[in-house]
Amino acid sequence: MDQKYSIVIADDHPMFLDGLRLAIKAVPEFELVGEASDGESALQVIRSQKPAIAILDVSMPGLDGLNVVRALIEEKPPVSVIFLTTYREEKLFRQALDLGVKGYVLKASAASDLVTAIRAVGRGEHFTSPALTSYLVKERQQLSGNSAGQEMAELSPSELRVLAMVGDYKTNKQIADELHISTRTVEIHRTHICQKLGLHGTHALMKFALAKKNEVTLKPE
Repeated sequence: MDQKYSIVIADDHPMFLDGLRLAIKAVPEFELVGEASDGESALQVIRSQKPAIAILDVSMPGLDGLNVVRALIEEKPPVSVIFLTTYREEKLFRQALDLGVKGYVLKASAASDLVTAIRAVGRGEHFTSPALTSYLVKERQQLSGNSAGQEMAELSPSELRVLAMVGDYKTNKQIADELHISTRTVEIHRTHICQKLGLHGTHALMKFALAKKNEVTLKPE
């Protein structure tokens, strides 16, 4: 049986909210557990329902999507966020990444992208609407020029393997299972990698791993 994904949706446009509801209910493995039309209500629904995924409009009355995520960061519930937006601004996209948002879907392409985004985020991966991939390419190019790349030689064989797997969008549990180690050991490796490479901030390791994906050379143990 397919894994069930519990989902909360929030959008202040009734017609778009209706469309989200219909799209989610049409997929058997998706379970809609709550909805809201403003940021404060969305936060309350997420707190009470504890969904696996929250799909939030970036621009909502009261608390906007960014501030809802900031509040969630403080509380640390086990929810992954997908942003829905009409905005293509690079600054907003980067803010979302820095806050740990897992999915970024343009409303103009939601009909074709949303189900794919939910499934990807449900697997612990990231998803960005194809129309915005140029921002990711730019991010990778900037990181490729980072002096941290010169420090990869300092990484141990185990750390290099973890770095390569992070670049493949694998979760800590997936990495632990494949390397036959504990998730705590994976977390320790990630911390040491960040320290050795001078990486700071949310998603810094993910961004670096993506930028250096084709440059990681594994060493024998």
